[in-house]
Amino acid sequence: KRLPSILPDMTREEALETSKIHSVCGQLPRIGGLLSYRPFRSPHHTISDVGLMGGGTNITPGEISLAHHGVLFLDELPEYDRAALEAMRQPLEDGEVTVARAGGTLHLPARFQLVCAMNPCRCGWYGHPNGKCTCSPQQVDNYMRKVSGPLLDRIDMHIEVPSVEYEAMRRKEQPEASAAIRERINAAREVQKKRFAGTGVSCNAFMRPAMIAKFCQLDAMGEKLMKDAFDRLGLTGRSHDRILRMARTIADLEGAENIAPHHLAEAI
Repeated sequence: KRLPSILPDMTREEALETSKIHSVCGQLPRIGGLLSYRPFRSPHHTISDVGLMGGGTNITPGEISLAHHGVLFLDELPEYDRAALEAMRQPLEDGEVTVARAGGTLHLPARFQLVCAMNPCRCGWYGHPNGKCTCSPQQVDNYMRKVSGPLLDRIDMHIEVPSVEYEAMRRKEQPEASAAIRERINAAREVQKKRFAGTGVSCNAFMRPAMIAKFCQLDAMGEKLMKDAFDRLGLTGRSHDRILRMARTIADLEGAENIAPHHLAEAI
């Protein structure tokens, strides 16, 4: 829920597009007019594919369109309906969802940031040193298989989050403020806007293959690192391009002109 507080400021065009969708659904704030903040949507895992993607007798936007230019958070990812999750694959690539009904076909905008969370198994303790997990290897495998490889391949960052120890919760360090993080992110986004000026692309996430070849060039050490990772990790063409986009973004956040090996290593 804190993610929108560090996301880049909305442009006027983004605010207009997002406000139109929320207006159609009757979800615009009564005071203030245009949405000035990026939406955060977190539907329950019992949501239907129509509720997630949009549709119905009188076609209305789904959660992925209401999250346009914002965040769609899916907690307990394996608990969602498999058909609904698989239907997200095309919108994640194209930035829009196509809803076909007997009366015609409607294209709805759906360029959102997908964030998901899931336990390592159904009981939640798999891999923890306390040995509390009661799941068999087959049960763990079945649980993980609920999320398909092609969908996972469309998610840029996979992060394992260990359980929090008591000492960590009691620490008194002051965390970095969201405003300071957002300032850094806005600066990186401005660099990207200048890089892609006149192309119709607004940031690294939407780079086309030709742009990746132009703006994500690697030195000899980076090329070796990428080749080793591709062979050892069994990467796909899609994940190869996403790693390069991620490395370009890490370099932008650092203010670096070129992708260095440590940027690429972090992305991998």
